[in-house]
Amino acid sequence: KRGRRGRCAERRGGQGCGVCGDQARGYHFNAWTCEGCKGFFRRAIKRTVQLYCPFLNKCSITKKNRRQCQACRLRKCQAIGMRQEMVMSEEEIVERRIRLRRRKVLSAPVQLSSQQEETIRELVCSHRKTFDPAFYRFSGFRVRSGFSQPMDRNIFTVGDSSRSGDAPSAVGPLSPSCSSLPSVPPRGETQQSREGEEARRAGVFTALPHVTDLTTYMIHDIIAFSKSLTHFKSLLIGDQMALLKGATFEVMEIRFNMVFNTKTGVWECGHATYCIEDAVRAGFQPLLLEPLLRFHHTLRNLGLEEEEYVLMQAMSLFSPDRSGVQEHGVIDRIHENMALTLKTRIDSKRTGPEKRMLYPKVLACLTEMRTLTQEYSKQILQIQDIQPNVMPPLMVEMISRSPI
Repeated sequence: KRGRRGRCAERRGGQGCGVCGDQARGYHFNAWTCEGCKGFFRRAIKRTVQLYCPFLNKCSITKKNRRQCQACRLRKCQAIGMRQEMVMSEEEIVERRIRLRRRKVLSAPVQLSSQQEETIRELVCSHRKTFDPAFYRFSGFRVRSGFSQPMDRNIFTVGDSSRSGDAPSAVGPLSPSCSSLPSVPPRGETQQSREGEEARRAGVFTALPHVTDLTTYMIHDIIAFSKSLTHFKSLLIGDQMALLKGATFEVMEIRFNMVFNTKTGVWECGHATYCIEDAVRAGFQPLLLEPLLRFHHTLRNLGLEEEEYVLMQAMSLFSPDRSGVQEHGVIDRIHENMALTLKTRIDSKRTGPEKRMLYPKVLACLTEMRTLTQEYSKQILQIQDIQPNVMPPLMVEMISRSPI
């Protein structure tokens, strides 16, 4: 293809090459030359052999005889202004080709490959078989108790800037029915606050049996989801256990996020609804619940689609840095494939300015869940010490280091 400079030369009346008089095709190395003299100058500059004229260094260079004396031809190139420093090295040429290839790839429309589309289809199919957003299959559970009376309410706003000096969070106060997390009353408490604290302590663990039933139900579905995936079934049994134990809480929260209502702060699970106060009554503490509620608001506000949610679950499941993993390389390749599939799907299917930052925001949410997982495991063990007969073995096994 002719370059812009070559076409410009033709419009200027077919300007001749400054070296041999042939038709110039462009502006090369600071002078108008033909393609032949352009290539000759590049090769001559890169040579280490000194060129000599067999005559008197006064050869006339024309289109017909330009190959007869290389020394005089090179001098003619330099005389018309061709510059040695403008000739790129081999390394510079390779870098330029890479930049052009990258620019071409970036400008091309992004599309999912057939393999990526098949990955998404498998994940969505497995997810739909193992996740019931209306929770119709959640039955035989122990009923909730102590939910009708509100707990002692100290003012507690999620993301309160006065606690840490940070900017106020976008998450406001908890909903009226779940408006507070319990906190230790300050010194010099009044009789009324002492009575409220006693009422709060009396309410703790009343919801624990029901919450553990709900969690166990979710864990069974997550195990079924994982074992239905081709990549997961191909792994060693020990690695399957390690990945499940590391990712169950994270996948569970991703699934719960799909039924979270950001306006009310309530998880709408079909026939039942849950708020953060239910977790308080189960014995969980603000150190987990405050960032957990903020996480659900943040993730839900991203407006993820079902395909993006399931890819997020897969990225969490196939994390090669889980404790006890043996085949790190194999799992890392699967994780990388899931991450690339998610990014490609966002780039190919999403529109609007929010598209550019959606993928890094999803990665930030996955990172945040790692911290939440550690605190969740810690608090589960604490609750197990206090209520050993209520906590089901499956929940304890999921956070222990022993095999499932």
